[in-house]
Amino acid sequence: MYLERFGSGAPTGNGLVRAIIAFLEDQRLEPTPVNYTFAYRVMSDPAGELAREVARRTDGGFRLSGSEVEELGNAIEAAARGRIGPAPAAEASAAPHEPDPRTVETQRLVAGFESAVTAMHDETRNFGRDLAASADALDAVPCIDVAAAITDLARITATMRARVEIAEARLAQAKREASELREELAAAHEDARRDPLTELPNRRAFEAALADARGDLRHVALCDVDHFKSINDRYGHPVGDRVLKAIAATLTRECDGHLVARYGGEEFAVLLSGIDTASAGALLERARRAVGARRYRLRETDTVIDGITLSAGLVTLRSGETVTQGVARADRLLYAAKRGGRNQMIGETH
Repeated sequence: MYLERFGSGAPTGNGLVRAIIAFLEDQRLEPTPVNYTFAYRVMSDPAGELAREVARRTDGGFRLSGSEVEELGNAIEAAARGRIGPAPAAEASAAPHEPDPRTVETQRLVAGFESAVTAMHDETRNFGRDLAASADALDAVPCIDVAAAITDLARITATMRARVEIAEARLAQAKREASELREELAAAHEDARRDPLTELPNRRAFEAALADARGDLRHVALCDVDHFKSINDRYGHPVGDRVLKAIAATLTRECDGHLVARYGGEEFAVLLSGIDTASAGALLERARRAVGARRYRLRETDTVIDGITLSAGLVTLRSGETVTQGVARADRLLYAAKRGGRNQMIGETH
């Protein structure tokens, strides 16, 4: 699945972060540092050995278990520790390129966390070793040599205390790195689900919300701005962007309590829940008319733009219907509205 999605090229920057998030969501894995690190290794090298093994195990829609993530991660760690010698010639001769700052930061956070955890393991192992050594040393001291025993005990205790302090410092650093990873993941997750222009949820967020919605009263509407290309051609894309932001604000206001998303380009999607079909149709028609009633005045020239309208298709989701099926039905009605003259909503006939 992942080899097909990315081929031999690895995503970078924001694309890499989005790919990591998609992997975690697809596999239903919690965004823990361990799982994030595993996902990073898969997605940063989609043609590598680990990605191929993941693709093999998930073929057919299967998901990785937590134990499989641990197993595969440990195997990669062992393989990495066993690599000795110079890099392969193909890697050595690769053309240099400027790394993406987001990729570098992600790599730094992952590497920092791994380093801290490894150091903690080492210090814990050393602590146990020295604890055993101290017990042996005390047993070996003659009972009559109390001063020597006290001196040796003080030395060993001081050493152990230093190791504890080192371990505590490493733990604090690991916690900071984990916190940074969580914040980075949360920010990227939000970015990946929000349209930067309108600040509405995007298509991916809408489809996820639709898949998670419960209950029988769920209605999906797709709305498209009529003749939007002519707005861009006549007034320019910056004006077109402002129009889209204004439409987004109008739909959000008129559909308060329901989910409005930018589905792509000049297309918006609305998820109406908890109301019957007739109420959903009335609400959407009111919102559509509110968009058509707006007037847009250009700051630069004081020109008034009016007559911007929406066409829409509205369906009520059926029991057992998938997200794709429901959206496809709404899309067919939307295009029926377009073919029928635009500036109208078409709902289902029962």
